[in-house]
Formats: sequence, C-alpha cells, structure tokens
Amino acid sequence: MIRLLALLLALAGPAAAAETRRFPASEPARTTLTIRAAADLDAMAPLIRDYQQLYPDVTVVYHEYVTADLFGEVAAACAAGRERSGYAADLVISSSVDHLIKLANDGCARAHRSIETGRQPDWATWRDEVFGFTTEPAVIAYRPDLVPREDLPRSRVELVDLLRRKPEAYAGRIGSYDITMSGIGYLFAAYDARNAATYGRLVEAFGRANLRVRCCTGDLIADLEAGRIAIGYNLLGSYVYGAMRRGARLGLVVPRDYTLVLSRAALVPVTARATGDAFAFLDYLLSARGQRVSREQAFFFDRTGPLPPGVDGPPSLSAAGIFRPITVGPVLLAVQDRAKRARFLAEWRQSIGPEAQRGADAPRTGRRAEEP
Repeated sequence: MIRLLALLLALAGPAAAAETRRFPASEPARTTLTIRAAADLDAMAPLIRDYQQLYPDVTVVYHEYVTADLFGEVAAACAAGRERSGYAADLVISSSVDHLIKLANDGCARAHRSIETGRQPDWATWRDEVFGFTTEPAVIAYRPDLVPREDLPRSRVELVDLLRRKPEAYAGRIGSYDITMSGIGYLFAAYDARNAATYGRLVEAFGRANLRVRCCTGDLIADLEAGRIAIGYNLLGSYVYGAMRRGARLGLVVPRDYTLVLSRAALVPVTARATGDAFAFLDYLLSARGQRVSREQAFFFDRTGPLPPGVDGPPSLSAAGIFRPITVGPVLLAVQDRAKRARFLAEWRQSIGPEAQRGADAPRTGRRAEEP
C-alpha cells in the first residue's frame, strides 16, 4: 500500500509547503536541521529559537503543511528510500497523530530512547518512535458580549440545557467542525461518543440549533470574532487562547465534565540525515525547558500546571478527574476504520441535518496550515 501511495504521489508531483522559513545559525553552521510539520509556524518559532540558544551552530529550515500533504510526502519518501528519494526531512511533526502512527507502523520511523523520552507518560508515546509533546484541550469558546454570564455553559449537559431553554436565542449561533472534512473534528467527535453519555443529546441539540460547521479552528475563531456565531464547541484551546492574547473579544471555557486532550506528536523518519540533531530537538521539545517555552509562548497549556490567565475552568487540566487524553498509539488507527467511520458520519449527518451545511458558504479566513 505504501509503495502504491509513493507511485501515485510521484506521478502527481510533490505537494508544496504552505510556508517555509529559515532560522540561520548564530554561529558558523555545523549542520542544517530540516523540519517538515503540520504545526503552526508562529507557534513553533519560539521553540526553534530557544533550541538554537542551546545549539547555536544549527540552522533550522521549517516547512509547514496541511496534514494530508505532509503524510503523503513522508510516506512516499519512506517507500522510495533515502538514496532514491532525495527528500529531506529530519523531523516530522503533526497534529494528525494517527498519520504518524501509520508511518511508524509501516517502518518509517527511527526509535529513540533518552532521559527525556523515559519521563513521558505511557499515553503520550508509542514504541519509542512517536512522541506527543503538546497538551491541546478541546474547549468551548464564546463571545462574551453575545453570551450572557448566566448562559455560559461549563459542561456538555449545560450546553444541551441552554439550547433547550433558549432555542431562538442560539439558533444558527453555535459553531463546530464539519467532521466530514476536519480530521481533528472527527477525532474529537469520535472520542466524545466514547466518553459522554450525553453525546446523542448533544448532537441532536446541535441539529435543532442549526449548527454552523467549518473545516478548521481558524475559521470558527473568525466566525466568533465577526459575531456570526456566539459559541464554538470543541475548538483547539491553544488557538483560541492565542487569539485572545492578540486582542480578540473571546472567552474560553475548559469543560468541567471532561476535557479531551490531543497531543501534537513528532517522529524522526528513517530517511533523516541529521539524525543526531533531530533527536536533540525532540528531546528539547520534551524537556522541562521546552515545555516551559511551549506553555508561555507557543501552545499555552500543559498537563499539570495551572490554566492560563483568564481561562474559565478548574485549577488545572488534571484537576477533578476531567483530563481525557487521546492516547498516542494504534487505537488511533482503529478510530479511522473505514466501515466504522462511514457509519459514524452517516449518523452525525442524520442528527445534524442539512441546515448545518449552510455555514460552509461563509468566507474562509484564518485557516491554520495544520488542518484538516
């Protein structure tokens, strides 16, 4: 299968990165570390610059992709082999962790063991090849001027109750992912169905409220900022909080019943050339220093520390048993089983109804390269 994918991609030509940036070494360059990633460049830049404080003789070249294009290129390079592919990637980062698990399962990743990898929880690593390094909660975002304080839902039960009590006020004003288009949205919905006794009631409530659906977190944030919707469900917490730091009129709730947590993950491909430097960067991402920079400048949340200032939620993600991590491992491949996925999407479409699709006509702005 992977060889067939490589052939098809070779015939189609390589996918272009959404953006490429070079971070020159501050000292005479010893090597160049090439990172190909489906992770926002603006978020990753502080981490890269801090890594270069430790390794000033390393130039970093960062290529940003949408998740599907990144997966296709890395899979094709793996199938072709380093000598024949000419494809440079020393580290691969993606929010679609199932893609990285697939690559590792197909023999496309190098194993790495270190003090830092040994400190990671079991749910955040797989086979010493795929490592989760961020803590990305699925949150409820809202416009404070459009949602009275007494209406603010702090759990899924409260959201269902709000839509039942005030259907006219919030009809067409709730937004979330089109899970037929968004890999992250589908993943969150699939785990909602596992974790929430209220999932069926929630989806039905969304259908009655004419849910507005989008492909990407950035588009949902843009809808909130423009007032097209009042509440966004299951948005990526770091993107919402990043918009708040930039001055957007938004609020953010970490749900009190449970909080799904996704980890962006990284692997070193078998085709890597600067292998040692790739392992060093991976260790940096997992280290206390890297996690501090991530929390303060890049992704804003971590597993055990306090929530960022201004976030409505418990003292921390690990408080009160609300932490529900999406395990980095083969279970992610099971979520993508074609027959199960088709049934799940059919049930979702039936519950949401055709009204949800009207939202797809709004202007698409602020799309993040890592999605869908």
